[in-house]
Amino acid sequence: MAIESDVLVIGGGLAGLTSALAAARAGADTRLVSYKQSTLRNASGLIDVLGYTSDGEGPLADPYAAIPDLPEEHPYRTVGVDTVRTAMSAFDDAVPSYRGGHTDRNALVPTHGGTVKPTARYPDSAADGLASDDRDVALVGLESMTDFDARRAAAHLEAAGVPFDVRGITVRFPGDLRPDAKVTRYAKLLDADEEVSVRGRRRPARAALAERVNPELRGEPRVGFPAILGDDEATAVREELSERLGAAVFEVPMGPPSLPGLRLEDRLFAALSEAGASIETGNPVTEFDGEDRIEQVYIEKNGAKIPNSAEQYVLATGGLVGKGVESDREGVYEPIFDCHVAHPEDRYDWFDTDVFGDHEFAGFGVRTDEQLRPLDAGGTVEFENLRAAGSVLGGYDFAAEKSGSGVSIATGYDAGTNAASES
Repeated sequence: MAIESDVLVIGGGLAGLTSALAAARAGADTRLVSYKQSTLRNASGLIDVLGYTSDGEGPLADPYAAIPDLPEEHPYRTVGVDTVRTAMSAFDDAVPSYRGGHTDRNALVPTHGGTVKPTARYPDSAADGLASDDRDVALVGLESMTDFDARRAAAHLEAAGVPFDVRGITVRFPGDLRPDAKVTRYAKLLDADEEVSVRGRRRPARAALAERVNPELRGEPRVGFPAILGDDEATAVREELSERLGAAVFEVPMGPPSLPGLRLEDRLFAALSEAGASIETGNPVTEFDGEDRIEQVYIEKNGAKIPNSAEQYVLATGGLVGKGVESDREGVYEPIFDCHVAHPEDRYDWFDTDVFGDHEFAGFGVRTDEQLRPLDAGGTVEFENLRAAGSVLGGYDFAAEKSGSGVSIATGYDAGTNAASES
């Protein structure tokens, strides 16, 4: 017997989670299936709507004002600026620990490399680190974390012209964790405030960390740490460090694996469970039945093929990086439903000779109608009950535009809401 639902979402990233949440909150019996762990754990945790135009202009102050001028094939043009706004409001409701919803303007958030990123939403933990704030900053690096060089990041921020003095310092993390320690090890140690050995004495981890940082400070009113400051008790960790250091403490978003990304993933999965959706992860969708309409899909589980059927389906499996779009010597394709992916026949036309040039492959993905239903090469809807969302869509370069999260949220919301209404 097939497992039945009104809406079946395939993919557990930001687009899939948003689609499933929108469908479930609209009253549909919703099921989410995902093969791999969410890519959110590899993301910074920042939510970008649009940082730069498709022509490279920016950073943009107001991302919404730039959407009507994007190319017609861009997913934002498909769903419309009003849907983008509504979707972001739905995100704010699901993840109240994020800031930025009070304004249309992008915030400027320093990252671990010393760049300043325009972003529409950012976690509470990054709020005191905004580059638009003119209070001086001390960045704290850890000897055991080689991927965050506080001095180099400070130098890059100064070169970027931030309106404050910034200085980088490096300390040894109490407990002397190994250089290959996972970020979650730092976080759990601070969450539990475990006792660590410091010069032969046992001290709570938070107090011990503050004691190592305090002598290095020069009265800076803001102190930034790499994003390791707790997981379940992140707010409490920051508040205690802030009190002990006499400064506002913030986290600098990091590369993968990312604690802010993990926290966001946890919150979205919790919201999805609260909305009543069912969730299955770890097993791939391998086949489907149907021609003009998808009748059911098959999930491979322990060597068996388990049928799942729904009235409506959402494809949110990611792009080239997430394997939602794949390529070989024969061409570029979408692997589950074989949806059409437009691309030049000559592989040399997929790239630009300039490293930072206009690479054709960056826009590979399925093209859709105004309801986000994938189209074949002739412009005909491939399946009347399938919608696509997120980076499986073509027509935009999310890396250059800094628009990946926003497109996932906007198209995910639109796909999930419309799927629920049709189920």
